[in-house]
Amino acid sequence: MTERKQYEARIAYLADHDALTDLVNRNLLGDRVTQTMHQAHRTGESLLALLFLDLDRFKDINDSYGHMVGDMLLKSVATRLLETLREGDTVARQGGGEFIILLVGVHDVPDIIKVVTKIIHAFAAPFEVDCQQLHMTASIGVTVFPNDGEDMPTLLCNADTAMYRAK
Repeated sequence: MTERKQYEARIAYLADHDALTDLVNRNLLGDRVTQTMHQAHRTGESLLALLFLDLDRFKDINDSYGHMVGDMLLKSVATRLLETLREGDTVARQGGGEFIILLVGVHDVPDIIKVVTKIIHAFAAPFEVDCQQLHMTASIGVTVFPNDGEDMPTLLCNADTAMYRAK
């Protein structure tokens, strides 16, 4: 019976988390974005920002070093992002080398710029993966609620578009 409960708990966990990185997945991110939007509407005190982060040349890493190294890199990126961001912010893995970051409690655009700058600086140091140093960069698109959209699909689409413009 214990084994079955552990199995059920694992399935429940994976419904809301990425199996590789243990970050929240798009499902749980959607819940958090919705809750944050409702809170922002009620209080009117703060904005929320969605950042769409794409690892530059991630496909080249997979092709050159193999998927195992690519997976280890994704885990390292996830850890570094979590260490860089503020408590209360959320990092989700979209898939491949794409991550979505929810910033809460930001009061103006300069607050968002500070966080984006911290992320960019966090990528300055190489990633140690399988006894190799990998130098990675990331392209980041930013969208702000309510200025750039009133729902998650619109915000994600705008963040994705901004990321491609940044690339």
